[in-house]
Amino acid sequence: MSDTRIRLLRDEDWDEVVALEERAYAASGLSEGREALRSRHRASPSTCFVLEHAGGFGGYLLALPYPLSRCPDLSLAEEGAEQENGRESNLHTHDLVIAEWARGQGLARRMQWHLEETGRAARYRTLSLVAVLGAQAVWAALGYRTRPEIGLPASYGAGAVYMAKPLEPAVTDPAPESSPGRRSGLM
Repeated sequence: MSDTRIRLLRDEDWDEVVALEERAYAASGLSEGREALRSRHRASPSTCFVLEHAGGFGGYLLALPYPLSRCPDLSLAEEGAEQENGRESNLHTHDLVIAEWARGQGLARRMQWHLEETGRAARYRTLSLVAVLGAQAVWAALGYRTRPEIGLPASYGAGAVYMAKPLEPAVTDPAPESSPGRRSGLM
């Protein structure tokens, strides 16, 4: 995929990130809004990415260090960069959304693989996420296991599931995905 590039999220990307996030989650009541999304980025700018694909904005991924068994509350902005300063061994995939026109091409899996490589380089030991909108099966296929004993903030709604996986040694680039996915559900 020579017409695809994953790069760090920049200030000029926010209008497209917010618009894509709203299209993905507003109908389900899971949309966070610009300030909450930006606060996730401020907490860890080195683990938030944009996907450029076929000359357009193809998606984004927001991740930040968070203690294993905890996650951000969708209704609250991050307090600051304390996760970065008190670095945990867990990297939490907060949101991954692929633009509607770019879905079904393996791009969400490619972004997740990029995050795993970033996590390995920074010596994280685990990855976590909250699967919403029925995306547990998609994430399970990528090695995540449900952790039903972990309570979630009410802002995630019914049916959301905390999932985690160990960050294993490097592997080769993954095969294309067969499903588009959702919030921390590969949307």
